[in-house]
Amino acid sequence: MSSIKLFESKKIRSIWNEEESRWYFSVIDVVAVLTDSENPRDYWYRIKQREKISGGELSTFCRQFKLEAPDGKFRETDCSHAEGLLRIIQSIPSPKAEPFKRWLAKIGYERLEEIENPELAANRMRELYKAKGYSDEWIEKRVRGIAVRDELTNEWKKRGVKEQLEYAILTAEISRATFGMTPSEYKKFKNLGQSADNLRDHMTDLELIFTMLGEASTTEIARNKDALGYNENLGAAIEGGAVAGNARRDLEKKSGRRVSSRENFKEIPEVVVRKKRIVKQDE
Repeated sequence: MSSIKLFESKKIRSIWNEEESRWYFSVIDVVAVLTDSENPRDYWYRIKQREKISGGELSTFCRQFKLEAPDGKFRETDCSHAEGLLRIIQSIPSPKAEPFKRWLAKIGYERLEEIENPELAANRMRELYKAKGYSDEWIEKRVRGIAVRDELTNEWKKRGVKEQLEYAILTAEISRATFGMTPSEYKKFKNLGQSADNLRDHMTDLELIFTMLGEASTTEIARNKDALGYNENLGAAIEGGAVAGNARRDLEKKSGRRVSSRENFKEIPEVVVRKKRIVKQDE
């Protein structure tokens, strides 16, 4: 999930990394607000080169994510989390460094507030999706799906499943059993970019519902069987996904319509309608 955050009325592109459960921020945007450089990309390149010569390697604090550029296209962009940005800021002489550090701390504090009160996180998420043009009905399913996902990953953590790699493998097995496709295969099916687009942000209502069913079923099976470690939870993931997969096939048989859809929300209907209205008014 990507977002725009403001520092002193200047935009800083950011993206939520679900694997690590934290925000990543565009380094180029941060350099722009701290230096007022006309070419922040070149400024960032020179900083990296200078640090490399002196034995440092700022790139180690970065990951690349596809973020939307001013021309509307998505491009690979150097991004860093709050801790990495604090290190990068040390290499940028700027009177705005201290205010920016306080801004980062505020972002972190808001995240702590959300952990203490999940309802705050849900409300902020609703506002973000609504601003992007998603319908209220879709938003409620998406928010509920995030809660179901969090419950599952918390269960995995308690049961000795290793984060990131093993989480990704188990998630892929649930998806394969539910839809007959892994998440990466599903993204290709929907014609989505590998890193820029969050698959679940492009699912229809029914796809979200069956995703929730697969993950909720996996959580229930893991608890009832007291699954411990990767192998036992792998079995629970396959069984949980099968519950959703069987339900999906039953619905498809009775409705005569496939649940998996190539539809995506790169152009959200409400936004498209709004654009058309603006064009018509201009005419």
